[in-house]
Amino acid sequence: MSDEPLPAGVERRTIGGRERLATRGEPVYGEPTDGEWRAWDPSRSKLGAMIDLGMDVGLEGGERTLYLGAAAGTTVGHVADFAGPTYAVEFAPRPMRELLGVAADRDRLFPLLKDARRPETYAHVVESDLDLLVQDVATRGQAAVAVRNARFLGDDGRLLLAIKARSEDVTADPEAVFSDVRSRLSDAYRILEDRRLEPHHDDHLGIVATPR
Repeated sequence: MSDEPLPAGVERRTIGGRERLATRGEPVYGEPTDGEWRAWDPSRSKLGAMIDLGMDVGLEGGERTLYLGAAAGTTVGHVADFAGPTYAVEFAPRPMRELLGVAADRDRLFPLLKDARRPETYAHVVESDLDLLVQDVATRGQAAVAVRNARFLGDDGRLLLAIKARSEDVTADPEAVFSDVRSRLSDAYRILEDRRLEPHHDDHLGIVATPR
């Protein structure tokens, strides 16, 4: 847990007898609450871990956002609590059904059943010049996905990327994987900060970057 200032729309609140990250919104999946505030568990959210560890994610509230790898909506639900229009891309139909339930209480959250590796299939829906690209896609070629989707970010936009080493190569040393990812990102992004996400997530790297 870091003492760094939190992004706008995120607070540390005592919920269930201990201090937790929280956003103001409708609870999902039975998470603990404090009035209008719902707990944000960093052990279930890579972005939550980045914030809890004090990375400078640069969120000020109201960001127009593209979220890749939305799954059942745990993290993107928190993002939509404080961001602006949030496009949530998920490839698998089963978690998409759950994501639709999260979106039902959030009029700024727009689920898209699409493949993040093929941004051309949703370019007609997602606006350009976005403020924020959040990516948590557990597949080989995570850097390539981020590069392909850079087209949606404005010049001052920001990439918040979680890299899972085992999704790239289960046999490789994680640090070697992370070094390769940094290199592959370099043509499209300037990395501002990166950090391992332990103790919340083993063999994961959080990256904050901006388009070149």
